[in-house]
Amino acid sequence: MAATPLADLAAEPRSQEVTDWADRIGWVVGLLLFVALLYWLMRQGWKWRGTLQSDLPEPAAVPERGTEPDGRPDGPADGRADGQPPLTLTGRYHGSTTAGQWLDRIVAHGLGTRSRAELTLTDAGLDVVRPGARGFHVPAGDLRGARLDKGIAGKVLTENGLLVITWELGGRLLDSGFRADRAADHAAWVERVNELSGGPIDVAAIRHDKEGAA
Repeated sequence: MAATPLADLAAEPRSQEVTDWADRIGWVVGLLLFVALLYWLMRQGWKWRGTLQSDLPEPAAVPERGTEPDGRPDGPADGRADGQPPLTLTGRYHGSTTAGQWLDRIVAHGLGTRSRAELTLTDAGLDVVRPGARGFHVPAGDLRGARLDKGIAGKVLTENGLLVITWELGGRLLDSGFRADRAADHAAWVERVNELSGGPIDVAAIRHDKEGAA
């Protein structure tokens, strides 16, 4: 029997592949429901953590320029109180945790929201302005020290890539992590905060005390 020409084979009708759309739609819907469930669980966990931290007082608001946090006029207009100019920094706020516990995230009062940040340090304390999020003010008397670190609130950066400032809120020590747009600015901030607070604080001792209490 003569072989069938290739052109005839190509011209023969072929059955189209059958697509089981019901199965595909079922998989897509199932995946979307799974993602929604994960998101809901994360939201519930966030709310639960916030409830546990409800005893934490709200941080002071950033005072208006030209006034002290209690509304009294501040010092000279240039922000100097003892001859030192204000120290400023722009970068990112990566969150706050219980001091010495880099995974124990603080979410109360918006402190768990990562955002851009503009920092100003004067003898009156630390102002943290966060576009799109709640800013806060740390009075100089509540600053406890600063150091360089690599991680906070589950965020890990390069070695010494994070400026961590320790401060007190309602009798509780917190660590707040910042990443400057210019990492070279971190060293000056560590020095100035420690001068102002009498730090640095012994983070290793804090961790040891917490582990012993547990």
